[in-house]
Amino acid sequence: MSKVVSIHSFRGGTGKSNVTANIATLIARSGKRVGIVDTDIQSPGIHVLFGIGEDKLGYTLNDYLWGRCPIEKAAYDVTPLIKMRQKNAGIRGNIFLIPSSIKTSEISRILREGYDARLLNDGFQYLTKRLKLDYLFIDTHPGINEETLLSIIISDILVVILRPDQQDYQGTAVAVDVARKLNVPNIMLVVNKALPAFNFQALRQQIVSTYGTTVAGVLPVCEEMFYLGSKDLFSLCYPNHPWTQEVNAIAKQIESKSKK
Repeated sequence: MSKVVSIHSFRGGTGKSNVTANIATLIARSGKRVGIVDTDIQSPGIHVLFGIGEDKLGYTLNDYLWGRCPIEKAAYDVTPLIKMRQKNAGIRGNIFLIPSSIKTSEISRILREGYDARLLNDGFQYLTKRLKLDYLFIDTHPGINEETLLSIIISDILVVILRPDQQDYQGTAVAVDVARKLNVPNIMLVVNKALPAFNFQALRQQIVSTYGTTVAGVLPVCEEMFYLGSKDLFSLCYPNHPWTQEVNAIAKQIESKSKK
């Protein structure tokens, strides 16, 4: 039985796509078949981390939503690309990416006309069966809207990314409250971009007491991330880095929750 994991943040700029890509990759290393759908249709970008340029994009999620193709036509097996860039990637499973279009005209159409979120969720269900996925990761659009709500509703696990920032704290409270009202079975928080000078244990305890929710990890801000500049997957480039070790711990918690 496949598990749906939505990765969400109330505000943009939290590093949500980066965290999503790396968690999914680490889970695929254990032999799982993992799908990732970029539903941040207004500002897509996760495809860059997997080395897919605009010239390599054929069908996208937009094409499925507008009836141009079945959703599996927009699914790319990016496993060979990862192995080509990282010879020691050690991925025993597969990663399928369903990107959104980065064409200005397509993004403008979405902003102007919207799309049928229920059709999207139907596509999720079909995709998990068609590709025999163990996990489907949904990289959501920041904030709360109808499309995001419908993705959250079908989630087995919701991971909310936040920064140690007052605006993020307030927005995350809204997101967590909505998820509880929608009866999401498992809600986890991940703090990203925490300064190394912070007391991570104290920060974790503060977040737990504020939201009454599991904190799956606290990720440090690091220079290596800026140097990499989204050109590759951080966890494979820096396998022994504290950031990677913490993301690996988050991935294991997701796998553990999935077995219950």
